[in-house]
Amino acid sequence: MNISDDIRYVGVNDHEIDLFEGQYIVPNGMAYNSYVILDEKIAVMDTVDINFTHQWLDNIRDAIGDKAPDYLIVQHMEPDHSANILSFIKTYPSTKIVSSQKAFNMMKNFFGNDFADNRIVVGEGDTLELGRHTLTFVTAPMVHWPEVIVTYDSFDKVLFSADGFGKFGALDVEEDWACEARRYYIGIVGKYGAQVQALLKKAAGLEIRKICPLHGPVLSENLEYYIGLYNTWSTYTPETDGIVIAYTSVYGNTKKAVMQLAGKLKANGCPKVVVNDLARCDMAEAVEDAFRYGKIVFATTTYNAGIFPFMREFIEHLKERNFSNRTVAFIENGSWAPLAAKTMKGMLEGCKNLTYADTTVKIMSALNEESSAQLDELAQELSKEYLAKQDETANKNDLSALFNIGYGLYVITSNDGKKDNGLIVNTVTQVTNSPDRIAVTVNKENYSHHIINQTGKMNINCLSVDAPFSVFENFGFRSGRNTDKFEGMEILRSDNGLAFLPRYINSFMSLKVEKYVDLDTHGMFICEVTEARVITNTETMTYNYYHENVKPKPQTDGKKGYVCKICGYVYEGDKLPDDFICPLCKHGVADFEPVQ
Repeated sequence: MNISDDIRYVGVNDHEIDLFEGQYIVPNGMAYNSYVILDEKIAVMDTVDINFTHQWLDNIRDAIGDKAPDYLIVQHMEPDHSANILSFIKTYPSTKIVSSQKAFNMMKNFFGNDFADNRIVVGEGDTLELGRHTLTFVTAPMVHWPEVIVTYDSFDKVLFSADGFGKFGALDVEEDWACEARRYYIGIVGKYGAQVQALLKKAAGLEIRKICPLHGPVLSENLEYYIGLYNTWSTYTPETDGIVIAYTSVYGNTKKAVMQLAGKLKANGCPKVVVNDLARCDMAEAVEDAFRYGKIVFATTTYNAGIFPFMREFIEHLKERNFSNRTVAFIENGSWAPLAAKTMKGMLEGCKNLTYADTTVKIMSALNEESSAQLDELAQELSKEYLAKQDETANKNDLSALFNIGYGLYVITSNDGKKDNGLIVNTVTQVTNSPDRIAVTVNKENYSHHIINQTGKMNINCLSVDAPFSVFENFGFRSGRNTDKFEGMEILRSDNGLAFLPRYINSFMSLKVEKYVDLDTHGMFICEVTEARVITNTETMTYNYYHENVKPKPQTDGKKGYVCKICGYVYEGDKLPDDFICPLCKHGVADFEPVQ
């Protein structure tokens, strides 16, 4: 496989492995990736699993012929990538090994040799010249071992990403990338979301055309999709709208309750209901589902004054991986002293930003009239937003939606006749309540101002505190004139035909413009409320909450330069070019300030 004119793939496929890392089922095998960069000097990127020594060395010889490599770059010391360092040096004794100091310390542990005569130690920002190709090394500690480095080739614009952006599965098997990449990420890297975020911020300043991971395929198209998923996963943000029910059942009564709840949720419009029997399913798949969806129901029996072992194991897996930012509900069963709900909630105490349902279903051995009614209440509570999104079940005159207006952050949605558009604003005010009128102020430079002036209508989406930074990047950092801000997003519409956000809002209002006030740089639209829906009870995101909890903190320690006030990107240098545009939010120099 040619990655570019100068980069060759020399990795191997493993179809003999049944459990990766001794626990993850891999029905389609694994790929151990290694690459060769051919230039004035030759560099080999990482080794492969010990079971493929000769195949890998043959692949290298096929790529470089009788030449000897100048460098072996070791990005990660897990044995599936480093096991053949010793065999490689025996074959090419003059080759220099390039790696981090921590990696050389680990080599001493693995091989009894830290290769003092062959080594080049590199750290953050160090470079290696091969000829046309200049390699820059970026430290990535705890993604997902402490010694990890990733490597950027500025000539071909390739990021060698170590275990980042990897997936289960051999390269000679066709399968969906996201499914097995998600299971791989959550199972193996999931605990280290903060460290992945730090690496993504470093990568944001690079022009990347291809990503070459140590597992899985080379990524060369639609890189925003893959990077976007990594951003979602590493911020513990729900990826897909839906509800997971994870359960154990001894004699079938808890299972019966679970199946009834699943049916009620589907009937109420829940877009996806996933049911996992923890005693029988692949535990890694169940953990993946818990992190993929925004709501989860734990259902189990009281067992030895605690909970059933498979449920205990499941919750421990979630805690180990920083389970957070989810809505949680419980179903407990016990014939004489139900303790399961209390035990499960106690186990989750260390998890951050969990919202617990008001209703807990308590089953005494088997469902009865009381516990069946609790199932109905729980289904209604968990389905509130789904019912509010459907025309036939929504209360479209719920003016309590106006109570969610404050000094908050909102997405104005509009439509120019060809596509839907959205804009972040913080200037929404209720000006009268009889009749109900709303004032919305929009900068004239924004495309939304032009659309609303022409159409006379808009929707105001009240963002809730669970909205991730990606919402602000999408609706606040790009112009709707030349981008489709709803691309790939589920489109839900109010009675006026405009879109409202399917997630991260607690309410929306449809507005009809009655009057326009020119405010020089801005325009104020005085509007009648034509529709109002409350979607969830989640708190409205205030401007202060956004700055304290959502907006990324600038990574300015030890840096000299300028920081973007909008997104926190740091430009390092003595002088900021007059025409500089922030690579993250696309704002100009007016929104930068010197690093303090």
